[in-house]
Formats: sequence, C-alpha cells, structure tokens
Amino acid sequence: MASFKTSDGCNIAYQLHLSGKPGAPRLALIHSLALGGTIWDGVVQRLADKVDVLTWDCRGHSASDRMPGPYTPALFARDLSELMTHVGWQSASVAGCSMGGCVALAFAGGYPARLEKLGLIDTTACYGPEAPKQWRERAATARDKGLASMSEFQGTRWFGDAFRQSNPQAVARLMDIFVANDVNCYSATCEMLGDADLRSLLPGIKVPTAVMVGEEDFATPVAMAEVLHQGIAGSSLTVFKGARHITPVERPDDIAAKLSALLGV
Repeated sequence: MASFKTSDGCNIAYQLHLSGKPGAPRLALIHSLALGGTIWDGVVQRLADKVDVLTWDCRGHSASDRMPGPYTPALFARDLSELMTHVGWQSASVAGCSMGGCVALAFAGGYPARLEKLGLIDTTACYGPEAPKQWRERAATARDKGLASMSEFQGTRWFGDAFRQSNPQAVARLMDIFVANDVNCYSATCEMLGDADLRSLLPGIKVPTAVMVGEEDFATPVAMAEVLHQGIAGSSLTVFKGARHITPVERPDDIAAKLSALLGV
C-alpha cells in the first residue's frame, strides 16, 4: 500500500497493480460507501495479466486520512485526478461500484479528457427526491447507535443469501472494514450521496460505457441502472441474475469479464 497527499493535504492510500504487459490498458477502480479498495481484489486478480489497475481508498475511508467533510462526488473525483497524475497516468478507464459509480460520473463530468471508458456498477446518478432525508436518517443512526448496529442490515443489502452462507469469511472481512469507519466521515459521505444529483452529466458522456447491476439490488435497483443506460448514448446494460449490491465481491468473474470486454482485452 502506497500513499500520496492531495492538494488540500489529505493522504490517500492506493495500490498500483501492474500487469507487466507493454501498452496494457489502464483502469482505475472506485469502491463503495464505508468500504475500501480491497472490494476489488477478486476483480484485480482476474485482470492481473492484461490490465494495469489502480485501486484506492477514498478520503474518509479505510487507510486514507479521515479528514472531515463536507464531501462531494466532485471532491472525490478531484482526488482521483490528482492520484492519476501522481502515478503518471494522463488518462485511464474508470469504473466505480455504488458510491464509486457516483464518483466515476463526477470524474466523467469534470475530467472528460482524462477518461477513456466508463464502468458503472450497482450505482445511480440520483437516489430520488426523498434521498437527502433518508441518507441523513442513516447517518443519524450511525451516530446514535454505532456502525456495528447496522451490520446485519448491511450484510443483507450487500449480498444474496446464498453468498453470505457460503462465504462467511469474505462477508466478515468487509464487515470489519465497515465497523472500523469513522462515524463522522461515514455521516459526511451519507449526506454526500443523499444530496448527489448527477443526471445532468449523462448526456455529455461520450466514451464507451458499461452499466452493470445485480438483479436483486435493492440499494440501487435495476430501474436506476436503466436510467443510466438510457441517459448515456451507446451504453450497455447487464443485469446479473441473483446478485445484490456489491457485485465486485459477489460476482468477480462476471465483473472482470464485463470490464475486459469494455477495455477490449
């Protein structure tokens, strides 16, 4: 794990996974709320011999600095742009899961010259008119009762029943990351997602784009993925049968295959 300091002094933890293949495509991956870059480990393993991959922990998350909010998708996108400059990438393809998809959309809007292709996984451009209230209620629950009180809810939200039963260690690892979060950073990120409305960016996205979602995702359901697909001209939409919200962990083979197809490798 390496780190760099952003222009506003936030230390960002990251890992650069180099394929060793000359001219390999470059892919930056952005994680979901309250987790970290390790959600991509299974996907990275499957792309390791053909794609150079950058994973990182967003500010306020995992091993990165827990700087106070407020946060915005644009701020997280700026962090990624500065990180890409730090590792010497002028441009790359970018894919994000859930919160990471919102950041990827903000990156597409703010840094179009640096974006080659786009992957939007289990995500949305807007959570709806009740989102500011709902996300603030979730933040209040975390502050009042602690993140551990939300563990069971998160587990059923992230993964289908069969996956949780057959992969208890994988679920436990993610839950450990979740409960170790700073509650103030978690709250600031919840408020960011509640307020986010990135729908105006969709018509301006001109790069090849793949939208993916779990069939049973009730955090960002298929209908939200369809809005992304309809709003981004030429995009593809894939629905993974039986999967829920964190498909990079639940379905790494499927995610890696779709990203490989998007990148043309």
